Amino acid sequence: MTSRVNRRTALGLGTAATAGAVLVGTPASAAGRPGKSAAPAASPELVAPRIAAAFQREKSLTGGNWQVHLSLENGVTPLVAVSESADRRVEAYSVNKIAVAVAVLDKIDRGLLALDQRVEVAASTVVPGGDGIFVLDTAYPSSVTVGHVLANLLTVSDDTASRLCGLVCPAAEINRTLTAKGFPNTQVQPLSDPHRFYLGTSTARETHALLRALVAGTLLSPSSTALVLKLLRAPVAFTDGIRRTMSSAERARVATKAGWFVDARHEAGVVFDTTGAAVLTYVLFADGQADRDNFGATHPVVQARARLGRFLLDATAQLRGTADAPRHRVARQRPSNGG
Repeated sequence: MTSRVNRRTALGLGTAATAGAVLVGTPASAAGRPGKSAAPAASPELVAPRIAAAFQREKSLTGGNWQVHLSLENGVTPLVAVSESADRRVEAYSVNKIAVAVAVLDKIDRGLLALDQRVEVAASTVVPGGDGIFVLDTAYPSSVTVGHVLANLLTVSDDTASRLCGLVCPAAEINRTLTAKGFPNTQVQPLSDPHRFYLGTSTARETHALLRALVAGTLLSPSSTALVLKLLRAPVAFTDGIRRTMSSAERARVATKAGWFVDARHEAGVVFDTTGAAVLTYVLFADGQADRDNFGATHPVVQARARLGRFLLDATAQLRGTADAPRHRVARQRPSNGG
């Protein structure tokens, strides 16, 4: 048997977390064969404690409050690597835009709405000073499709897009739909105008369950499921946190949605293997940290998530989704030079 430095060791993913584990060497002849790896196969049981340790390191650096639920796919029942204050109901902010999109798409699946249905963007609908694209248009009224609204909602997290969703799916209907699907804590907050709402609350555990149901295909139709995951994995979707230190191909394997407001910096999503099967689901709600007026990439929690994202991708590099798991393959997207 030949002693080898495997990929996890080179990346610093071994050390104390693997103390007591016996690594079985691989014959040199096997290492050179196509499809064979010199590194022993990883397992969720080995990866989970490393992820837990990495999270605790980042939490100790940022302080504040964390509400977290993070698991690895492990057959029928996921293996929970981190769960802290996972049932505490918190303001989810823009992470709840996934839930809003689910309610709108459920209405489309039931034939009560269509992606190509047009919605008027009135000046009074635009959130002044808000994040996103619509506030930059400066020419109203305009008209867009529901599909365009959802694309802006889930990629650049457009604030006006939330109001436009309310025009086609009022707050009470969103909440009824989410409750019926098993998410009573994931609710928007209705306002006096039935078409307006604050993004509302969720728990880390419930957002985690929603993401897993989405990926499993039990939440929406196949076409609506594919649309949500396409948007959350798009190159223009959030890249300051979990996806920051990744190549474009690696980013395409991570479906993510961030939410930021006041002193909260949240992010939730799914990491897929190279075949498009989910291997890890994460919900990282954080608030109470320093630098509350910094909504950029240098906020301490956003920096922590960037470091953790790189770690999660490397730690799960050898894991594969379960054999019967749905595959959500990513179509390669390349920049264009016009024409």
